[in-house]
Amino acid sequence: MVSWRGAFVVLALLSLIWALVWLWYFRDVPATPPLAAEELAALPARSRREAKEPVPWLKLFRRMLPVTAVDFCYGWTLWLFLSWIPSFFYQNDQENLMKSAFYSSGVFLAGVIGDTLGGVVSDHILRRTCDRNAARRNVIVAGMLGGFLFLIPVMLVHDVKVAAISLAAAFFSVELVVAPIWAVPMDVAPKYSGSASGMMNFGFGVAGIISPFVFGYLIDRTGSWTLPFAGSIGLLLLGAGLAFRMRPDRPFEKAATAPVTA
Repeated sequence: MVSWRGAFVVLALLSLIWALVWLWYFRDVPATPPLAAEELAALPARSRREAKEPVPWLKLFRRMLPVTAVDFCYGWTLWLFLSWIPSFFYQNDQENLMKSAFYSSGVFLAGVIGDTLGGVVSDHILRRTCDRNAARRNVIVAGMLGGFLFLIPVMLVHDVKVAAISLAAAFFSVELVVAPIWAVPMDVAPKYSGSASGMMNFGFGVAGIISPFVFGYLIDRTGSWTLPFAGSIGLLLLGAGLAFRMRPDRPFEKAATAPVTA
């Protein structure tokens, strides 16, 4: 066993190893498998001599605004889990720090599984149906509604084991959102996918600034976890509704270049 300082050293070493592996493995240009030849042919040509097409910032921002809002709703709940779930379990089982850590680990493990499964399911639906709404929007809506439903018992049932199971199921559901929502900017604006992804992730960043502070403030003021969880539940429901405004099946370029008729 190591001290808490030793734990940081171990994580730092593991992170360094991972960075070296990534540096060795990662390639900017996917010139080798696993991409198929037709997928490689669909990628834009890379040439320094080509004039860069200017980004239509305002039009793109308007088009991406619903996606940014959905990512804010998702990010709010994610930061809730990352910032406060260990404290939640410790407060409900104050004399057993090890048990609190065990419950927290179970919740986060469920989230990791949801991260992976969300991408697998989204890709599977897209291959089977060629319907981007079904592959992206529907998975996002299902994940947010799942988080909405599974967070309700946390407020109503005051039992740490029930809370652990409910929070794990909620985090699993919410993390189904990650892969498909990152695919949406590339569906909507393939020519400006970097800029579009940044606009989307702006909502997540703002949520990361506000959510931990608001959640902690409400707990301090009320002495209860009910109201903060209720706010997250409401935002998940709002995000599920806003997801229907994203329209990944309608590429931005077509809308932006449509002919104007008198």
